[in-house]
Amino acid sequence: MNFDSSKYKNIDKSSVVFFSEKEKFSLLRFQNKSDHVDFTNYQLNGNYIQLYFSLEKNSKVAFNMEHCAISLSPEDSGLIYFKDTIMNLLLTIAPQGELLVLLISVPHFHSLFSQKDDLFFNFNKLKGGRPIIEEKAVGMSIKMVLQQVISKKMHGSIQDLYTKGKIYELLSLYFDSSEENDSEHCPFMANEETVAQIKKAKDIVIENMAHPPSLEELSKAVGLNIKKLKMGFKDFYGMPVFTFLLNYKLEHSKKLLEENQLNVSEIALQVGYSNSSHFIAAFKKKFNTTPKQFTKKNNNA
Repeated sequence: MNFDSSKYKNIDKSSVVFFSEKEKFSLLRFQNKSDHVDFTNYQLNGNYIQLYFSLEKNSKVAFNMEHCAISLSPEDSGLIYFKDTIMNLLLTIAPQGELLVLLISVPHFHSLFSQKDDLFFNFNKLKGGRPIIEEKAVGMSIKMVLQQVISKKMHGSIQDLYTKGKIYELLSLYFDSSEENDSEHCPFMANEETVAQIKKAKDIVIENMAHPPSLEELSKAVGLNIKKLKMGFKDFYGMPVFTFLLNYKLEHSKKLLEENQLNVSEIALQVGYSNSSHFIAAFKKKFNTTPKQFTKKNNNA
């Protein structure tokens, strides 16, 4: 064994596959919602170009052996290639941290980045069999796409189409070597300070989900005018402020139902519904089942 199996716990693969298209790419999402550092062992089966992004907090990824590792913050990323077809990813994720991993098959990667005789990537690097470990800073455009990928909620096959489009957008931005790559194309997302204000707005509405502030109150609280707040929030999270809040409230209520500690009326009040029938209607619209049916099914699982 090249790693301490008592330290790293195995994870259910189905729980982390965010999106997958056979023989092309897979997007994995690892979340640590606890208050302690999470050590996870995830086995890869196949030969991939691997891209790593730490969305929240810091993460560390080791490959088969703990000393062969990269450390990631939300400001940087890692491009990894090993010739091995079986590999243990040893993940160390900080409390409340989140890591996205994009796996791209080598043939599909080649098809994306070659056009006639022009190559946008040095494929000779893949032929030598040597590992490739390259770290790279991520610009605001990439951060926006990553947030949109995980935040935007759509129905059925439209969700898959949207996610696939965002993955291609992510790849085009990541491998764009022009000087413009790191500049902000959106006038409402000009700098890190604006992003911090947008994130603060998200935290405020979540913290006050039962009685959220108005857009005017929220804009004053974070120091942005209403236009910049609305446009910036939608660009960064993929949806308007209160659409984001509605989705969050319903996802949160789903978790509360799974915990089975509160009844439907209590949960409705906690997430901001004074009328439980309105909560039930919204829950059914999103999850295609009522809270009561969901609870019954969850208890019988």
